Amino acid sequence: MMTNQQVLTIYEAIQALTSQMLGAASNADWDQLEVLEQQVSTHVAALKANEEKIVLESAGRLRKVALIKQILEDDRKIRDLTMPWMGQLSKLISSTGTERRLANAYGV
Repeated sequence: MMTNQQVLTIYEAIQALTSQMLGAASNADWDQLEVLEQQVSTHVAALKANEEKIVLESAGRLRKVALIKQILEDDRKIRDLTMPWMGQLSKLISSTGTERRLANAYGV
């Protein structure tokens, strides 16, 4: 079972990772973004398994809310940076699929 401090420490770690993810997305370092995203997933899984049993005192709740707000803000900025890239990737995949179908149809 986690303690109150462990829960807050995990939220702080997630916030630090999302900040790093924002940096990676800003630099178009998609491989690093994926590595960091996997680390966040590990922390989130730990919270899901243990957090519901924890009741934070007022200061702890305020800290948790502040961390979550920062995490969500970073997530929004990351999405703003990745959506154009995802659109380009989707077009590339679609184009490659079209080229493959044409090549198969015309035996090129």
